[in-house]
Amino acid sequence: MMDAVKLPESTEWALHSVVSAAQLEPGAAVSAAQLAEHFGVPPAYLAKQLQSLVRAGVLSATTGPRGGFRLARPASDITLFDVVAAVDGNNSPYVCREIRQQGTGALPRSQCREPCILAAKMADAYAAWRASLESVTVADILATLTSTTLARTQRLLARS
Repeated sequence: MMDAVKLPESTEWALHSVVSAAQLEPGAAVSAAQLAEHFGVPPAYLAKQLQSLVRAGVLSATTGPRGGFRLARPASDITLFDVVAAVDGNNSPYVCREIRQQGTGALPRSQCREPCILAAKMADAYAAWRASLESVTVADILATLTSTTLARTQRLLARS
């Protein structure tokens, strides 16, 4: 079996953080420190990912003793791709450098007027991956969680 394309582990952190924030009671917020402790990840690095999510309009942040992060818009309006793009960018990970025109096997430029078939197939794969992530919202994920899971997350992330 082939290994999958790997996204940075921060992508997983961002996805889980957004879904966790979506599980909170309306108006509640969660701090970066709480999320970092909840998931056992480095607080400073998670905070950078959360700020990327704020800049992308996925989360909003407030300051003060009851401040923290919450969804910036309804869970039904946030797709998995919104989260991934916020922390990893929205460009295809494949870059065609036209190596078919280099080295001893170089093709003449006249034979390279159309995109390389490999680049085209990789673009198709990225488009399918992106469409798949765009078709799933945070609300869809929440709908799969049990009431026990929701209550546990709310209890563990509640402010004292």
